[in-house]
Formats: sequence, C-alpha cells, structure tokens
Amino acid sequence: MSFRVPICFLFLSLLLAAPQISADESASEAKEKEFVLTLDHSNFSDTIKKHDFIVVEFYAPWCGHCKKLAPEYEKAASILSSLDPPVVLAKVDANEEKNKEIANEYDVKGYPTVKILRSGGKHIQEYKGPREADGIVEYLKKQSGPASTEIKSADDAAAFIGENKVVVVGIFPKFSGEEYENFIALAEKLRSDYDFGHTLEAKHLPRGESSVTGPVVRLFKPFDELYVDFKDFKAEALEKFIEDSSIPVVTVFNNDPSNHPFVVKFFNSLNAKAMLFINVTSDVAEALKLKYREAAEQYRSQGVSFLVGDVEASQGAFQYFGLKEEDVPLIIIQHNDGKKFFKPNVEPDQLTTWLKDYKEGKVAPYLKSEPIPGTNNEPVKVVVANSFDDVVFKSGKNVLLEFYAPWCGHCKKLAPILDEVAVSYQNDADVTIAKLDATANDIPSESFDVQGYPTVYFKSASGKISPYEGDRTKEDIIQFIEKNRDKPGQEQEQAKDESVKQEQGKDEL
Repeated sequence: MSFRVPICFLFLSLLLAAPQISADESASEAKEKEFVLTLDHSNFSDTIKKHDFIVVEFYAPWCGHCKKLAPEYEKAASILSSLDPPVVLAKVDANEEKNKEIANEYDVKGYPTVKILRSGGKHIQEYKGPREADGIVEYLKKQSGPASTEIKSADDAAAFIGENKVVVVGIFPKFSGEEYENFIALAEKLRSDYDFGHTLEAKHLPRGESSVTGPVVRLFKPFDELYVDFKDFKAEALEKFIEDSSIPVVTVFNNDPSNHPFVVKFFNSLNAKAMLFINVTSDVAEALKLKYREAAEQYRSQGVSFLVGDVEASQGAFQYFGLKEEDVPLIIIQHNDGKKFFKPNVEPDQLTTWLKDYKEGKVAPYLKSEPIPGTNNEPVKVVVANSFDDVVFKSGKNVLLEFYAPWCGHCKKLAPILDEVAVSYQNDADVTIAKLDATANDIPSESFDVQGYPTVYFKSASGKISPYEGDRTKEDIIQFIEKNRDKPGQEQEQAKDESVKQEQGKDEL
C-alpha cells in the first residue's frame, strides 16, 4: 500500500485553506507547444547537469493539487522561456515505478513537490513560492537572479522592503571584505525563505539609524519592533539571528493571507507549539492576548512557539485537533511527537499559571477521541482512541487495523474488501478486523507510523506489530494474517518458553 498523504501536509491544507488555482486564457500558444520538460529515469540526470538553474515538479497523475497546478505551471514555463537567459521548468511522474529512485533521492514525501536545482543539481532548494502563474514567474525571477539586490535609493528601498514580509538588508562601507562575502553566502543559502538586499547608504532605508555606515545587518519585519540590527557576521550567528528575529513573539492566524507565511514557519518550527484560540470579538479577547503575549515573552526561549488564532478562521485546526467551539477560549500545546496538552475555557489570569504547570510536567496529556461506540456489531470493528488499548493491545487477539480518513477515496475502495475479510473471520475468536478514523482520533505514534491513508497494521496476539504493504485483495490480506497470526495457545507457549529461558538464566548466574 504505497499511497501516502503526509500528515503535516494534511494539517496545513486544513489550516491554510489554499486559494483555488485557476488559469486564464493568455499564452494560448502554450496549448500547441508544451514548455514544461517531461523528465524520467532515462533523461533526468543528463538534463539536470546541463542547467545552472532548473525547476522540477514531482507529481502524481491522481493528485488533485497537481492537476490544479498543471496549467499554471505550464503557463509560467511559457513566460519564463522567453527570458534571457530562459528559466526552465520540468516535471517528473514520481508515482511511476521507474522514477521512484529519483523521487527517493530528492526526498519526495507528498505531491506536488517542487525543487529548484542549481549548478547542475549540486545545490537543491525547496520551492516556497506561489502556485499561480504570475506568482511563480515573479518568484523564480528573483530566485534565478542575484541572491541579494542592491538598494541605491529610497525608492528602491520602498519597493523592495514592502510592508508584509521579512527583508534582510546588509549595510556596508564597501561591497567587499569578509563581512560582505559572508552576507552574500548566507543570502544564497537562505534566498528561498527571505529577501536579501545590500546598500552603501543607511539613509535610503525606511527605518533605523540613518547615519550607520556598517557593516551591520538590519532585518525589517511587519510585526513586533519592526526592525532590528545585528553586527556579528559569523555565518552561524548571522543565520541564527535571522531565524530567531523573523518569528513573531506571537504568530497571528486569521483570514489575512499576509500572515500565512508566518503560520507556516510556526508549524515548521522544531519547538513545542502553543496555540490559543479565541473569539476576537469577545469581551475578554484583548485581555487574553495581552496575558498570552506576556507568557510568550517569558517562555519563547524555552523551546515553545506561540500562536493566537481567530476561531472563525481556525476551523481546520478544530477539525484536526477534535476541538469544540464551546471550549473557547482554549489553549492547546502540541509536541512534535504528537503529544498534546489542553486547557478549555481558559481565563486571562490562568494562562501563565497553566503554562508554568505545563513546563513543570504537571499537566496530563490530552487525547483526541471519538466516543466509544455503544454498539459495535459490524464485521469490521470500530476503534477509537479511548478504546485502543482494550481492543488492540490488551485483547490478546490478532488484530488487523486500518487507519483511514473518511474523505479518502482509496480507503473507500478498501472498505468492502475489509468487510469480506472480517466476514471470513467471524467464527474465529482469535482474530479481529478493525478500523480507526485517524482524522478524529489520536494514534499511538510510538507503535504505528501513519503518514497517510489508508495505512494498515497487524498486531499479533503476542504483541508483534507489522505493517501491511501487500495488494488490496481479500486473498492477499487473509494470507498475510495467516502468516503472521499467533494460533490459539501459541501465545501461552511463547510466554512459557520465555519464562523457562529466564529461569535458566538465573540458574547460570
């Protein structure tokens, strides 16, 4: 079962409801000529080596996001082909078996994945730009040009810095020397994440001390203190300064698209993620935001990032976490291992105390679960997070368990097949066929690696866990169960053998 949809991609898709991609009717000549190169295992390496700059989309024919991107990608390719020098766009069907090795080499975990390859493929960069033609063109024009733009006037600065993005500007007495070279090298490395500029005159810049001659780095941002200066040009220190300074003390999630890049950065962080969801029109909203910011300033250096979300804009998050609007205002903290901590109906004065308790390990983890079903008489048994231990781990049975999503087409095709398998085992008390809605229930991530849907695992009566990766037929699934199951009495024999071994070990000691 090779079809996988990365969970992180699912989360951000839910949270940041992506705008619909639509192609307009320009570049009609592109209908006759395809400007996007089609690559596969036979020509990929040779083609990449010929280009100093090439963009490659890894796609799957069945992927809806890929289908939406296709006309925009083609239109952008037709426009970019007329530049001097032209910018080349290519695509690879990563779902094709013969191309799987390429996809693995480039760490393709979901579709579409777009990479920018430089210097004949020696340098690989994630594409982090828009998905509509004009945005693709503008983004790639910047990416294919110099890593840092020279700012020669106040008009240049006004056009370059803008109001809704993070911009890094180096101020230098001359465009040479170790500091300048380190700055340009870092600009090349981080160019997909930030816009870099350099200037000889600080007076051109819209904020900050205008008499500074440098060398100094001035980072402009649309939040918090709006700009900050830094004078250490050692590569590691400078990169850390940019990364730390470009994250708001509290990231805001609402319906304003200009906030979305910071939301993505928030979820990409390795920190624990604290999220406060509020009704922004409520009487306590401002008091909550004030207390939350105070707490964020206190704990942000302790491995926690902070976000405040408007309930109206956060329905995807509520669906993902299994939250209810009657629990608002609420705070939830998620660790990268999936563990969560939850406080419903939180009041402003409770925020700091609750966060302190959380940091001291006094808050019990929160488990997202559907209600345990009152009746569970269908051939395929329903498992929820709160019944997982009893049905799967403690039942003493052989359990084939499907992790599914209600909207997943592949899961719907598998459902009647699992029904047939379950019917075949209705008279076998030692085998259970079960399913769990992985969008509505938390999963024991330490035992089950669920990266997409459907994912099927088998747990033998003695506790051995194995992923099922065979064909989706009744016969193949039954054959797998029979090969991996423990027969009646076998578990007791295994336990007896283990006990004998332990006794023998004691005697030897």
